[in-house]
Amino acid sequence: MPHAPAALPKAAPPRLPPLAPMPWALLAAACLGMFAASSSGTTRAPFLIDMARDLSTSLPMVANLMAMTSIAWGVASLLAGAGSDRWGRRPFLIGGPLGLAACMVGAASSGSYAGVAAWATAAGGFAGSYTGVVMAEASARVVDRQRGRALGWVMAGQSLTLLVGVPLAAWIGAYVGWRGVNLCVGVVALAAALGLFVTTLAPVDGPRAAGTLRPSYRSAMSGPVIRLLAMGVAERICYGLTAVYFATFLQSSYSLSLAGVAVPLATFALGNILGTILGGQLADRLPNRLMTFALAMFGSAAIALVLFTWTAGLVVSVALGFGYVLVNALARPSLMAALANVPDEVRGTVLGLNVTSASFGWLGAASLGGWMMAEFGFFGFGPLAAGIGVLGGALALVGRR
Repeated sequence: MPHAPAALPKAAPPRLPPLAPMPWALLAAACLGMFAASSSGTTRAPFLIDMARDLSTSLPMVANLMAMTSIAWGVASLLAGAGSDRWGRRPFLIGGPLGLAACMVGAASSGSYAGVAAWATAAGGFAGSYTGVVMAEASARVVDRQRGRALGWVMAGQSLTLLVGVPLAAWIGAYVGWRGVNLCVGVVALAAALGLFVTTLAPVDGPRAAGTLRPSYRSAMSGPVIRLLAMGVAERICYGLTAVYFATFLQSSYSLSLAGVAVPLATFALGNILGTILGGQLADRLPNRLMTFALAMFGSAAIALVLFTWTAGLVVSVALGFGYVLVNALARPSLMAALANVPDEVRGTVLGLNVTSASFGWLGAASLGGWMMAEFGFFGFGPLAAGIGVLGGALALVGRR
C-alpha cells in the first residue's frame, strides 16, 4: 500500500527588518521644546492675582492672556507647518524657541498690561511655529513602526508642564515673582533651541530636499486627513473638559481649598504622562492604530459617565480622574502616528493643521464646559464627554481601513 506524501513544511512568516535605534537626543530636545512652549502660558496660572495687581488691571483681563496665546498659537502653527514643507524645518525648529525666549524676556521687563499682552501673543505665535514642526521632524527621523513611541515622548513634554512645571513655577515664583518665572521659561526655551540645533545638524534621509516640491493645503486636506483632524478635535475636547474643570469639580464637590487640589492635580498629570507613554507603545505594537484610538475613546467615555456623576469620596473621584485621563491619553499617540503617516512633502502641513485643530478643541472644551456648568452643573459633564468620546471613536471606526 503506497505511503501518503509527507506534508510540506510551513513557510516561516517573513521577519520584519530590525529597527534602527531611536533618536533619543532629538526626542529629548523636542520634549524640552514642548515643555517650554506649554510652560510659557500655563505657568502664569499661580500668578494671576499678582500679575493683575502689578499691572494695575483686572483678574479677567489677565486670564484673557491665555486666549490671546492660544489664537496666535493656532494661526502660527497653520502657517509654519506649510512653511516647513517648503523651506525646511530647521528655521522653525531653532527660530521658534529663540523667539519664544525673547518674548519671555520682553514680558518680564514690560511695565504695562498692553505690553505683556503683546509679548504673550507673540510668544504664542513663536510656540506655535515649532510645536507642529517638531512633531513632523521627529516623525521623519523614525520609521512608521516607531512613530507612536517617538511622538509619545515628544508630547510628554506638555504633560510634564502640569506635573512639574506649574508646581516648580509656584515655588520659584515665591522668591523671584512672576517676572522671574518668565525669565526661567526663557532659559528653558534657549536650551531647547540649542538641543534642536545640535540634533538636527545631520539631514533627514529621504527622497525630498526642502523646497523641491511646493505643498498646498488642498493636497494635504484629503478625506482621511480631515477625518483624523476631526477625531483630534473630539479627543482634545474630551481631555480639555477634565483638564480645565477638574480642579473646580473637586473644589465644588468636596469643598477643597486651592492648596487641597495640588495632589489631585499632580495625580491627574501623572495619569496623562503614563497614558501618553503607554499609548505610544500600543500605537507601534498593535496592528490597527485607529482601532486603538476608538477603544481608548470608548473607554474614556464610559469612565466619564461615572467620574462626574458618582461623588462617593475624594479618593474615589481622584482615582476616577486618574483612570479617565490615562485611558484618554492612550488615544493621542495612535492618532498622531496616523497623521504622520502621510507623504513627507505634506507632513509638516498636516501636523501643523493638527495643532491648529487642537486649539479649536481647547476652545470648544472651555466654551462647552462653561455652558454645561451654567445650565446643568457638573452632572452634565459626564454625558457631554461621553457623547463626544463616542463620536470620536465612531469616526475612527469609519476610517479604520
